[in-house]
Amino acid sequence: MKKDLVSIIIPTLNEEGNIENVLEKVNSILEGINHEIIIVDGHSKDKTVELAKKFNVKVIYDNKGKGSALRKGFKEANGDILISMDADLSNDPKELRLIISSIRIGYDICMGSRFMAGGGTEDMPFIRKFGNRFFVFLVNLFFKSNYTDLCYGYRGFKKSVINKLNLKEDRFAIETEINIKAAKEHLSIIEIPSIEKKRDSGTGKLRTFADGYNILKTIIKNIN
Repeated sequence: MKKDLVSIIIPTLNEEGNIENVLEKVNSILEGINHEIIIVDGHSKDKTVELAKKFNVKVIYDNKGKGSALRKGFKEANGDILISMDADLSNDPKELRLIISSIRIGYDICMGSRFMAGGGTEDMPFIRKFGNRFFVFLVNLFFKSNYTDLCYGYRGFKKSVINKLNLKEDRFAIETEINIKAAKEHLSIIEIPSIEKKRDSGTGKLRTFADGYNILKTIIKNIN
């Protein structure tokens, strides 16, 4: 672990239409900040990896799902601050410095929220908004937390807290798992407003009902 190094972990799968733009913007925003970028690719069939390698990133592979990719990326990271973000330009790189500052002033985890004052989303249909709010209600009820958002992956972490979370989920439910275990471990958490943009190119990988069911199972199995 290297002090003052920021590790950006980006899971990818067939993101050739987005990856160059994402990496250009991340590097531009983080100019002057010591950082590394780790691409965890799900064996893309397009030029995602070829294009990413032009930016001197570390590329590793995982084909189980977003959760598994993030867990592998966290393990490979060398920084003392880790940030997870998506590859589709839905997470605004301009928010990176606020996430980093939140960890540097002492918070264990900084979570972007689309549903607090100043946040918003351009890319969530009604059924997913309803599901997210329902799951937020359940997590807050059962784990005595005060989250405003749940199923959103734009987050920063102290490297030292990752082992405490003991993450297991392989797919999109990892975001819910993080919220639950952070609450159970009484970690220091801050939510910051985040604007979720529409995907710039390609198609999303989240399956509304299948992944929603997995999120519900994750909540239930962590109640004890």
